[in-house]
Amino acid sequence: MELRKVIRAEITLSEVDLNDVVREIISKTTGTGAGALASFIGFVKGLVNGSKVIELEYIAYEPYASRRLLEIAEEESLDEDIAGIYLVHRVGRLKPGEPTIYVFVAAKGREKAFRKAERILERVKREVPIYKLEKRIDGDYWVIGDGLRIHRSKLTGSSQDT
Repeated sequence: MELRKVIRAEITLSEVDLNDVVREIISKTTGTGAGALASFIGFVKGLVNGSKVIELEYIAYEPYASRRLLEIAEEESLDEDIAGIYLVHRVGRLKPGEPTIYVFVAAKGREKAFRKAERILERVKREVPIYKLEKRIDGDYWVIGDGLRIHRSKLTGSSQDT
């Protein structure tokens, strides 16, 4: 009998209950050979380039963003050492310290779980159309890729930032 892998991927406005997720993944992957659960939780920075962050607004291009999250989880679960993947990205206006992304990977061993969680995170950052507008005391910046910040007025043609 082939055991079905646990795959869950979604976009939400809500914070995730970590205890519920851990219990769910462990209970559903017990008996699959899994013995490790790696997790990554990203959260809104309070300070960027010496400037205080007020909030970070996440905007998802739906329904493509949700579909792409699920495809990434499914593709990465094809590895026989992976028993489950739980991937959630939040959207909306989030304050410093609030969680933004959750990646959980249940695997046969810790090394595989950690490597796979990192790979999933990098793929989400590159492949899923979720956009970030960082609102700071020194202005609003679109965050592109893994750290490039472009002042919003430069994209809109506003003369306020010249």
